[in-house]
Amino acid sequence: MNCIIIDDEPIARQGMLSLIAAVPELRITGIFKNATEAKSYIEKNPVDLIFLDIRMPGLNGLDFARSIPKKTFIIFTTAYSHYAMESYEIDALDYLLKPIRKDRFLKAVHKAIEYRFFLSDDFEKTRVTHLESNSITVKADRRIYKILHQDILYIEGLKDYSIIFTEDARITTAMNLKTVQSHLPETTFKRISKSYIANADKITTILPKSVIIKEAELPLGNVYRKEFIRDFLKK
Repeated sequence: MNCIIIDDEPIARQGMLSLIAAVPELRITGIFKNATEAKSYIEKNPVDLIFLDIRMPGLNGLDFARSIPKKTFIIFTTAYSHYAMESYEIDALDYLLKPIRKDRFLKAVHKAIEYRFFLSDDFEKTRVTHLESNSITVKADRRIYKILHQDILYIEGLKDYSIIFTEDARITTAMNLKTVQSHLPETTFKRISKSYIANADKITTILPKSVIIKEAELPLGNVYRKEFIRDFLKK
């Protein structure tokens, strides 16, 4: 994503630059000390995301935000909490208070990356993507499901489809089992047979030819048994 920083404080600009540098999906294409300079830039250059201060000399961040294309995401960065309500009326993606914590910054950025993907043409070609370290996002039944890894019990593969079983749902997505597995942490999700991936943290019993998760008994294939048991005992 092409992004720019707009802030009249040099220290704040440098701090934001350091945070952005740690996110490979972001590309800094401009750094501006006022909104007027930035406005001229975005009229001629594509910008996906703006990290925008509010209180600045001349054109303030709120008025600037109202003047730019709606397709450009805005994350406000300010030391003043009382602008929060007005910022959301402008449809800002997020509102970060200075000094900005790294975890809050990453949460806001992941939201921007996720939204941009959902709005892109590539989304129609993709059914599952690993957007965060603790979840996967799946498109199924004309809906978008964000599923936490900890909520997944097991996954069943059916030819070119997979069914993700959670505590209270089963979600079918047009992805084969191998592809779904590639988006899950291998330390937790183990292939136990040709047709099943199990969340090792949810397994309560291992039998000679199967494993038990909740009320389900899943087959433990000969090809996978030795490696699975070895890894399971290490956990």
